[in-house]
Amino acid sequence: MSERVAFIGLGVMGYPMAGHLAKKGGHQVTVYNRNSAKAEAWVKEYGGKSAPTPAAAAKDADFVFACVGDDPDVRAVTTGKDGAFSAMKPGAIFIDNTTASAVVARECHAAAKAKGLHFLDAPVSGGSAGAQNGVLTVMVGGDPEPYAKAEPVIRAYARMIALMGPSGAGQHTKMVNQICIAGIVQGMSEGFALAEKVGLDVAKVVEVISKGAAQSWQMDNRYKAMMEGKFEFGFAVDWMRKDLRVSLEQAREVGARLPLTALVDQFYGDVQQMGGGRYDTCSLILRLRDKK
Repeated sequence: MSERVAFIGLGVMGYPMAGHLAKKGGHQVTVYNRNSAKAEAWVKEYGGKSAPTPAAAAKDADFVFACVGDDPDVRAVTTGKDGAFSAMKPGAIFIDNTTASAVVARECHAAAKAKGLHFLDAPVSGGSAGAQNGVLTVMVGGDPEPYAKAEPVIRAYARMIALMGPSGAGQHTKMVNQICIAGIVQGMSEGFALAEKVGLDVAKVVEVISKGAAQSWQMDNRYKAMMEGKFEFGFAVDWMRKDLRVSLEQAREVGARLPLTALVDQFYGDVQQMGGGRYDTCSLILRLRDKK
């Protein structure tokens, strides 16, 4: 069934996600992006139309999606000047695919409810490749009724979708996701660094250990980049540090201990200092290699 959809934020993730809603989902999509040229390029590629503000994009939509940068950006496109909440019709559903804090998710959920709207925090995992291929994992926080209505629409860009709990639970789940990834990538970096030092064929090592308990998505998809030193793609270190900051702030608030996460966050800071802020997160191995 074709729905009227708005999509706010056409970055590395949002651009293809909105495209899947239009092409695969068959929905009528209106897009907004701060850089209007990007929005016009999207319309040229996928059809639909663009709007000059989040409010204008959201005006007649049944579902409004957003994939922006951080908490201030989420607030700007929802409750800020010309934000979507000011124009959404009663009963419409806002699906926020941004990785942000549970605090802003709950703020937006409450603000939406006060206006007769619905808000779902729905951060995604799978990186730019997952967005391009429409196989993202979507972890959702919010109320069951709007989730049930939104799920078939979200499926246009997702392989896995689950309601994790009330408002904020989607963001909490994404924090767990990023914490686990950070630890895995650091472990791989240290393992491969040792393999190189003792003269092992790392490709052969991976061929063997990836058939056992050490196997992971990161190992299957990132070891070649780590070995070849090609990092100018994928999920950027700058983005991971933002996600880990949110995770560490949440941990402090609830009294959870995340010593490894705090350490790996510092290691990513080292990569940034090396000029690798836009490198993929598997660039952690750079810290462990001899400087040329």
